[in-house]
This record gives sequence, structure tokens and C-alpha cells, in this order.
Amino acid sequence: MRFDKAFLPAGGYWTSPFTKWQGSLGSLHPVWLAADVTKKAFAAKGIDAKELDSLVFGWTIPARRIFYGGPWLAGLIGAPGITGAIISQACATSAAALAHAAAQLQCGGGSATAVVTTDKCSNGPHLYYPDPNGPGGKGEAEDWVWDNFSLDPWANNSMIQTAENVAKESGITREEQDALALHRFEQYQEGVKSGFFKRTMIAPYDINPSGKRVIGTVEGDEGVFPTTKEGLAKLRPMLPDGTITFGSQTHPADGTAGMIVTTKDRAKAWGKGAEPVQVCSFGTARVEKGFMAKAVVPAAQRALDAAGIGVKDCKVIKTHNPFAVNDIYMARQLGIEAESFNNYGSSLVFGHPQGPTGARLIAEGVEEARMKGGGYVLFAGCAAGDTAAAVVLLVKG
Repeated sequence: MRFDKAFLPAGGYWTSPFTKWQGSLGSLHPVWLAADVTKKAFAAKGIDAKELDSLVFGWTIPARRIFYGGPWLAGLIGAPGITGAIISQACATSAAALAHAAAQLQCGGGSATAVVTTDKCSNGPHLYYPDPNGPGGKGEAEDWVWDNFSLDPWANNSMIQTAENVAKESGITREEQDALALHRFEQYQEGVKSGFFKRTMIAPYDINPSGKRVIGTVEGDEGVFPTTKEGLAKLRPMLPDGTITFGSQTHPADGTAGMIVTTKDRAKAWGKGAEPVQVCSFGTARVEKGFMAKAVVPAAQRALDAAGIGVKDCKVIKTHNPFAVNDIYMARQLGIEAESFNNYGSSLVFGHPQGPTGARLIAEGVEEARMKGGGYVLFAGCAAGDTAAAVVLLVKG
């Protein structure tokens, strides 16, 4: 899918800090969190919510009253006259939400769209499904987050098993994974030390759900684990005879992220005259059962092909990498060095709240390209069900 009419204003994207499981954001409603961070971002970037004419709202984990999520969120951010689609595509939600907004604009609608994504893995719902035909009318229960992480009903395996399958088939060793996990941690630490995350993150973030009293402040990402070569070597594999440890996979998190998708002229105005970011293309893919990490490659290739470029033309590459296996496999298949991308951090290190993970990585990829004087940005990441999604953007210097 190719686009030529959709743009992001320079700086027209944002993210909250990502916090750990049951951490500082764990008690907040994800819609309230998304609205609060979005309002703070609008205030900081000079965006008037009343100028929006559409909304795309992305989430994957149910929360109370989220049935009304889109209109509710629009009202909370100061745009009660708009609404739009709710997108839920597992870990591909951000990319799909961006593509939906770009496609809408391409077809002549939604000339100023807020794409807002949010999720909270903490305190996920415990659901009960009535079953009148069950023994004594007993229904079935589901722990929404953990049960779905643990079993794909089509492939009949867990997410971590899909990564182990790819590691085994491709000969990706435990040592390779540990080495890349350490490198990804070091890349993230460079982002912290250089102040890179200040370019996109609304932080320090004051938590004030009542509007009267701040009950906590989140200075930055919460839940990043200190990582050393020696520490990684001591960890046991998560599965018997496996290669993946706690240190070479991501962790569940909470957070929100968003961006504005609009016309070139309006993007330039909201970006205070700076050249806007063009949304070029979107691609998706699905591979054989139980090999989720593989899907990133065909998804990325489809997005690159639609944009009319090759991977070597990309100035910046960012991936959602729930397992180090993903990046090693992708690098081998595309003929690039695994160490050469995901500068300043990735979800392997700062965590994965599901819906907003991709939006954060896209925003950070765009800002890295701006620092480098412009160029193409590729974002690609796997998603549940042995699928993946990718987008290409162009940052002009």
C-alpha cells in the first residue's frame, strides 16, 4: 500500500514513558492515560484539538467502558465533535492505525487525524464467558493478557515457542541472542545519556487523575533491567532445551503514544514551518504456523517495495523485537548487520505495552532521521498469529 498525501508535522508525535508490569501507570484507566498524555503533548506542540476532524484509536487489551473508547477519548482531549475507527491488531496496532489514517486521507477524508494508541498490560481483565451447555451451566474463564500470550488457538503454541522455532530452524544460538540483547541495552543507555528520549517523551509525567492532586511522577521509562554479559550468561532458558532467556525477550508494560496525520500544508503549519514527514507505505505479512519472527521480513519487504526503495536506502531502521531472535533473523534475511539498527533503544529493552509500542518506535525513528539530516525510516515488527506489519516514512532534511 503506497501513500503520497499523508504527512506528520515535524514533532507531531509523542509517547509517555513506558512503565513496568504493576508499576506507576498500572492503576490508571488506559483511555484516561491516553487522553492526559495527548493533551499534554498538544499543549507542548501547539496543536489545537478543535482543528482535528478525525480520530483513530488503537488498543488491544480490554478495559472498563472501552466500548466507547473512540468518542470518549475524543471528548477528553477537547475534540467532542469527532470520532473514528478503533484499531486492534495485536502488536501491529500502531502501524495499522497509522495506515488507516493515511489511507483515509489518501481517499479524501480525515484531513487532520489524531492517531492515539494505548494499552495497559497491568491489571488486565479476567473474563468469564457464560456457557449454558457446560457442566451445571458452568462457563469458561480467561486471563486476557497471560492466556493470550501463552496460546495461539490456530498454531497451538505460545509466542515464545514461535521464537524458539525460528531460532532452531535458522541456527540462531543462545550466545548470539545474549550478545545482541546486551548491544540493544547499550543502545538504549546511549539514548538516556544523550537525552534523545526528550525529543518525543512527555516526561517527567505527573499523574493527576483527580485534577486536584499529583499522586506520582514518572521521570522516564520504568522497568528497564540492568544488563551485563555475565548477568545474561547466568539466566536459564524459559523453555526446556530452549535458547531464549528472560534477558533476550521483552517484558509487558504500560503506556501510550500518538501522532498527527494530516495534509502536507497543515503539517508544515503545525510543524512551525519545518519540513513535514511523509508517510510512504505500509505492508503486512503472515507466515507458517508457529514462526512469528519470520513474518517481519516479508512485511518489511512489502513496505519497501511499495515505497520503491530497498533496505539499504533506509537511514534508520526500527523494529518491535519481542525476542532478540527477531532482529538476528531479519538482519540475516535482508543482508544487514543486526547491530546497525535500533539505535537509542527498542521494545526488547524498554518493554511492550502492545498497542502503543510501534507508535513510540516510529516517533523515535523519525527523530533519529531528523538528527541525521533526513532520509527514509523503516519500522517493522511482528504480531500475534505469525503476522507482522511495517511502514516506511520519509524525513526531509
